[in-house]
Amino acid sequence: MKKWILFLISATVLTAASPDAKTEKEVLAAMDAYKQGMMKKDAAALSRILSDDLIYTHSSNLHEDKAAVLESLKGKAVVEGIDFKDLKIRVYGNTAVAVGDVDFHMNTGGVASVNKLNVLHVLVKGRQGWQLVARQATRYPESVTGKK
Repeated sequence: MKKWILFLISATVLTAASPDAKTEKEVLAAMDAYKQGMMKKDAAALSRILSDDLIYTHSSNLHEDKAAVLESLKGKAVVEGIDFKDLKIRVYGNTAVAVGDVDFHMNTGGVASVNKLNVLHVLVKGRQGWQLVARQATRYPESVTGKK
């Protein structure tokens, strides 16, 4: 009997739900903080939104932890814009999954490019609010456009 009760409780917790307005606003604010931190190369702001145990996977299959993501802000590449398109948010208790298309507008050494991606973001709400714990990006075929 005890096993069945535990199973029912677990099944209830894992059921995805559309977030209520307050939760959706909080998750979108966290996503915007991530976006602004990347665009402004603001390591302090980005550090607050990235979890200490972050797994950040680029569309090139490069895997980075929090320290590597923050270190990458010192590089030549500049994120000029991040356009989230049709972002869908699902909530599982204190975990949120945000999936959608994203256009990353980059500039590396004077060469502008746009990477068209589908990105999965996983955020967990803890004492510091919503933090990004995982990111997985997939590039759409033939999606990189560049110009000088």
